[in-house]
Amino acid sequence: MTFNPQISHSAHIKGTSVSKTYVTKDGEVLALQPIDFEIQSGEFVSLIGPSGCGKSTLMLMVAGLLPTTTGVIEINGTPLEKPLTDVGIVFQDHLLLDFRTAIDNILLQTQIRRFDEEAARQKANRLLGQLGLENAGKRYPNQLSGGMRQRVSLGRALIHDPSVLLMDEPFGALDAITRTQMRHDLETLWLEKRKTVLFITHSVEEAIGLSDRVLVMSAGPGKIIEEIRVDLERPRPVEIGENKAFIEYADHVYGIFRQLGVLKI
Repeated sequence: MTFNPQISHSAHIKGTSVSKTYVTKDGEVLALQPIDFEIQSGEFVSLIGPSGCGKSTLMLMVAGLLPTTTGVIEINGTPLEKPLTDVGIVFQDHLLLDFRTAIDNILLQTQIRRFDEEAARQKANRLLGQLGLENAGKRYPNQLSGGMRQRVSLGRALIHDPSVLLMDEPFGALDAITRTQMRHDLETLWLEKRKTVLFITHSVEEAIGLSDRVLVMSAGPGKIIEEIRVDLERPRPVEIGENKAFIEYADHVYGIFRQLGVLKI
């Protein structure tokens, strides 16, 4: 059976008293303290905190790939009880298949979901253009730079038009210039489609530069200790670090981490 992809709307995500405890051979390990959170439809929210605070654990629970220990996560008002299918996920590692070209890596989602092949290929070519990869569609991953591979990974996450985009340190392995370009490219795509985004990062500048809201987490076992609404005009300039309001937001977040003892400078 073949079917065409349906146009997705952005999803509303709500978590109530969500926590995670792992059971190990040495006993139980609390990874995430009970937290409440909400991401409005079409909102870009970043989660920032020190390593080991439970950011990735929370993202996997939002994707339905990891069960909660307590609490419930709702997608558009419905409790999440199995893996979320209307989702695109981008990790720090691009996870591309070496034996597939860039465009065939992007098309993997549509082939698994059995979308119309011609329509999917046309959309994949449009995505390649939007991501600055017009001439890279026939190249294999080992013929691409790190930034190009991550753009292909982003295209693969968006090709099926998901209502939720989850991103776990997607630019963490890239150099500073490439990260800046990727931030710009991601914001441009998001402004066009307004997907609901949960973005995990260790970069204060990246979180503020991309987000409508930033959720700041404590050291592990993590909890959300502050929510910061970022009121900066979009689209945001590449040189956003020169913006006075941006600097104030960044100083505020760094101040939180100093109070927590995460930063000792």
